[in-house]
Amino acid sequence: MLIEYNNLFIHFVFTTFNRTKIILEKNRERIEKYITGIVNNKGCHLYHIYANPEHVHFLVSLNPKIDTESLATIIADSSERFINENKLCSGYFNWQQSCSAFSVSKGDVEKVCKYIMNQKEHHKTIDYEREYETFLKFYQQTILIKKLGN
Repeated sequence: MLIEYNNLFIHFVFTTFNRTKIILEKNRERIEKYITGIVNNKGCHLYHIYANPEHVHFLVSLNPKIDTESLATIIADSSERFINENKLCSGYFNWQQSCSAFSVSKGDVEKVCKYIMNQKEHHKTIDYEREYETFLKFYQQTILIKKLGN
């Protein structure tokens, strides 16, 4: 079936293997641009991205012809290869074997973009582990509220 309109926004969080702070500031933009290119080449749109030393946030509107897991796998495999071939990190680079993908409503796209754009300041006061726990609690509570409301 042809989908004429879609509204599929996903906030991805990729984490480096063992949460190692291996993404260097001097290579951050190059990595972000590469991931943006992958997303665009798959017919999706990347709204904003920020590569922290041990994790990357990016907001994507999905092309309905590709599923979330397939896009994540393509991005992970391709960006690992790119980072290693171009020696953008000291030592061997790889992502964790899993990532997170949170659905975002159209009304929250701007808020999520601002959140991603503010990563550098945000992580001056909150470490990644605490940030991630907060995400999981928020989305779990959302799920529980929806279940209770049924």
